[in-house]
Amino acid sequence: MTNEWLFRALEESRARGFLGPGPIEPHLEHAQGYRDAWSTLSTEPPTHWMDLGSGGGLPGLYLLSEWNTPGTLLDAMIKRTSFLSEVLRWSGAPVNGSVRNGRAEELARDPELCDVFDLVVVRSFGPPATTAECAVRFTRDGGYIIISEPPDSDGGRRWDPAGLALLGLEAVAVVEKGPTYQILRKITPTPDAYPRRIGTPAKRPLF
Repeated sequence: MTNEWLFRALEESRARGFLGPGPIEPHLEHAQGYRDAWSTLSTEPPTHWMDLGSGGGLPGLYLLSEWNTPGTLLDAMIKRTSFLSEVLRWSGAPVNGSVRNGRAEELARDPELCDVFDLVVVRSFGPPATTAECAVRFTRDGGYIIISEPPDSDGGRRWDPAGLALLGLEAVAVVEKGPTYQILRKITPTPDAYPRRIGTPAKRPLF
C-alpha cells in the first residue's frame, strides 16, 4: 500500500510539472515494475542502487520507500534535484535516499559513484546506446541495469550485442510486467573511454 509521504510527494511532483497529468496510480504501477523485474534476479533488495535521470522521482521515490536500502537519485536539472531533496526532508520520508545533480557523463567518474551500484534503474533517459553508455560506469561488475522500454518496443532487439559488448554489458532478459523492462548485466569492467564527453553519447551513439 502506498504510504502517505510517497503519495504526497508524487502529487507535488505532478503539480510542479515533473510527472504527467492524470492519476498517480499508473505511474506507481510502472515504478512497481522495476521492483518486480529485480525480483527475477534476487530475493533481496539491491544493497546500493541508483535512479538515473530521476526527474520527478519515479521510480526512485517508490523504490526508496519499498526497499529501505540506500538509493541515489541523479538528475541533470537543478529544479528537479532541488525538489527531490526537498521531499526527502519531509516527515515520513525514507532516511536512506541521497540526491546528486549533474550530467551522468561527468558524475560517472566521481569515485563515490563509479562502479558501486548493484542496480541502476532508468526511465525515459534516451535511446538504448545513450542509456547504456551513461549508466554503465555507475554499475559494479556483475551488477545490473533495468530500463523501461517504450510501448512499441521490439522485444529487446534495440539492444545491439556488439555495441553493448564495447561497454562490458550484455542483455540478459526482457521482463513483461505490463510495461516491458530490459535487463542488462555488466560482465566486464568499463573501458576507460566510456562514458565519453557530455553530449557525445547522444550525438555519436555506439549503436
